[in-house]
Amino acid sequence: MSDVLPPTAVIRAEPDAYDMAKVELMGRQSAGNGFLRAAVEGRGAHPIYGFAPVSASADGFRAMVRGIDSTAAFEFIPALQLERVAAVGVLYLADITVATHARLRQRVGLSSFSLCGVTHTTASTTAMDEIVGLLREPVAPWDALICTSTSVIETVRRLHELERDYQRWRYGRDVRGEPPQLPLIPLGVHCDDYAFDEAAREAGRRALGLQPDEVAALFIGRLVFHAKAHPYPMFRGLQAAAERTGRKVVLVMAGWFPNDSVAAAFKDGARQFAPDVRCLWIDGRQPDLRDHCWAGSDIFVSLADNIQETFGLTPIEAMAAGLPAVVSDWDGYKDTVRHGVDGFRVRTLMPEAGMGQAVARALEAGALNYDHYCWTGAQATAVDIADFTEVVSALVADPGMRRRMGAAGRARAREIYDWPVVYRQYQALWADLNARRRSAAADPAMRAWIDALPRAAPSRPDPFVAFGRYPTATLGRHTLVGLVPGATRADLDARLAHPLFTGLTSSPDTTRRIFDALAGGELTLADLSAATLRNDPAVARNVGLLAKLGLATARNA
Repeated sequence: MSDVLPPTAVIRAEPDAYDMAKVELMGRQSAGNGFLRAAVEGRGAHPIYGFAPVSASADGFRAMVRGIDSTAAFEFIPALQLERVAAVGVLYLADITVATHARLRQRVGLSSFSLCGVTHTTASTTAMDEIVGLLREPVAPWDALICTSTSVIETVRRLHELERDYQRWRYGRDVRGEPPQLPLIPLGVHCDDYAFDEAAREAGRRALGLQPDEVAALFIGRLVFHAKAHPYPMFRGLQAAAERTGRKVVLVMAGWFPNDSVAAAFKDGARQFAPDVRCLWIDGRQPDLRDHCWAGSDIFVSLADNIQETFGLTPIEAMAAGLPAVVSDWDGYKDTVRHGVDGFRVRTLMPEAGMGQAVARALEAGALNYDHYCWTGAQATAVDIADFTEVVSALVADPGMRRRMGAAGRARAREIYDWPVVYRQYQALWADLNARRRSAAADPAMRAWIDALPRAAPSRPDPFVAFGRYPTATLGRHTLVGLVPGATRADLDARLAHPLFTGLTSSPDTTRRIFDALAGGELTLADLSAATLRNDPAVARNVGLLAKLGLATARNA
């Protein structure tokens, strides 16, 4: 390991995490794309390092990097060369899978490098398994799971508390299981993307067909009531605001529907519950249309009520665009929008702890899928319509308040949420993880504990260990291997070329080298390894293949 590690990380190069062109665009892709831009722009003299199981993922990731900066150097680290991550020091996962990747790292050593994940949703069974896995898998204090909001930190804390209770029951005592670092680092926004001037505002309003006397309230995000934000409180509150103020209110719904039935429900709901509010339905996946919405609107509204939310990017995008944000007092919105300063947070209500055991049981039993699980929680969660009506009416009526709050939000976005600011926090975290790992490795007692870790997870064993009872005999270093009388290289080549043997994972070159080495007579498997300059496992697998082809014999003396 180099004495001086670069101020960067190897990035898990799965394009799905950063792809803004997806038809079903999610917040995690938007956040991932913003991070990747920050990493490319903040790379200094270093290349962008990418890690992926297959080269196809790396190729897609490389194209995204080059799309941000065509001069950016890219270095690919394949999954089978995991030990190369040590030269950089940190593997950034772009998702929550620290526990899963800790099992993979086990094969190259607990202190070989640090893992760094980040939370998006924490409500799925997969995400919750990953969170409790932080106390079960070989995760260390030199690893980190970035939590994007104080609400997420509390979710992780509560799940860990439940996991420790279970382990005490299971083992009758506290089990050593120190969690990783849980730093609070928000997601970011590239503020320059939202620096709209008056000309851009006028162009946006023209594109949206907004009149000078209309006040435009913008919602941007997925248009789905079961897994994002139910629109009913927004419809009712904006209708009441229009009635109270006498102003013309327009609701700009910039997003995308999952299907026609949801689209029909939204549009019918707008007609029925907000009859005096003109609604515009905009495809929020189109970059130009999104920019027009941000530039031309007057107020931003997002009344999220769903447990799959953890941070919520759109309020800080609204702040960067200079829009006052009216949001639910929910998840990460609690951290980002200062009530009465950048906008307003609207009261929310949900059942107290212990009221959802039947819901959890239904999910675990398969009686509810994840979408319906989220919807069941959202059904029981209320956004205070009277509270929303009060604050949104004040903003509709008072352009001066809109300007003051918008300016405060824009300044806050620049100071705290601009991606270059946020990315420096990532770099500081990675430097801290490297220092923690080095310090631990230098301590003799800790070094002994690290070295005692088996080099594979119990649930990911060598298949010839797990299934070693299956065969009659096994191939070992002292097994004598010979060719079947009359076997020729032509026989070998013909059989390897047959369609029955396409897609072999072993190298044909290694198979041929072993065949040629056996031409002089029987050799032990260990002698074959020395003769062919291949390791024992590779030779054993290829000897098994030669025997499978009917060209070699093997016997244990």
